[in-house]
Amino acid sequence: MVVCMESLKILVVDDEARMRKLVKDFLIKKNFNVIEAGDGEQAVDIFYDNKDIALIILDVMMPKMDGWAVCREIRKYSQVPIIMLTAKSDEKDELLGFDLGVDEYISKPFSPKILVARVEAILRRTNVLEENGVEAGGIVLNQSAHEVRIDGEIIDLSYKEFELLAYFITNQGVALSRERILNNVWNYDYFGDARTIDTHVKKLRNKLGDKGAYIKTIWGMGYKFEVLDAG
Repeated sequence: MVVCMESLKILVVDDEARMRKLVKDFLIKKNFNVIEAGDGEQAVDIFYDNKDIALIILDVMMPKMDGWAVCREIRKYSQVPIIMLTAKSDEKDELLGFDLGVDEYISKPFSPKILVARVEAILRRTNVLEENGVEAGGIVLNQSAHEVRIDGEIIDLSYKEFELLAYFITNQGVALSRERILNNVWNYDYFGDARTIDTHVKKLRNKLGDKGAYIKTIWGMGYKFEVLDAG
């Protein structure tokens, strides 16, 4: 199932007009419908007036109502995906963001192209995997049935192997650190060792057969799922 990005509305919230324009321009190139808000109070009002917002890009430091307050307010009524933007890179802030239900946390300065890739990855996860499934390089993953097929054959995966593959597929082309994989697949309060990821990746690669080559190792960092070009 393919998501029509043109039908998806994104709310960009930042008190800097220059930053909003930068983000908006890159999103429009991908045919997203972009709405802007210059402060937290305006963002909440717009959110309540628009029931079809697919994702929110939310700055932390803003006048009237900061990003944390906006996130808390919206989370009372909605699980709409939220990407937080902040000039801070403090671990406590990042953990607070995840605790409030933030889907992604990106520190400024950032690459607009990477931001758009994160947006697309989250929307694939929330709009595609909840439906019939998603296909990547011959791997068909059905979230609702918790089932993976390759060339029509069901592949027997453990629960964590399935979750790991789903996370890889929804973040195609994105370099994923072991810490980030732990945060999203095992949850950030997991107290185990990052080597558990390597063990699961090894098993997953074996079960995927030649498709296992899609999971690339990034030495010293983590992994990236990338479908090989034919030929």
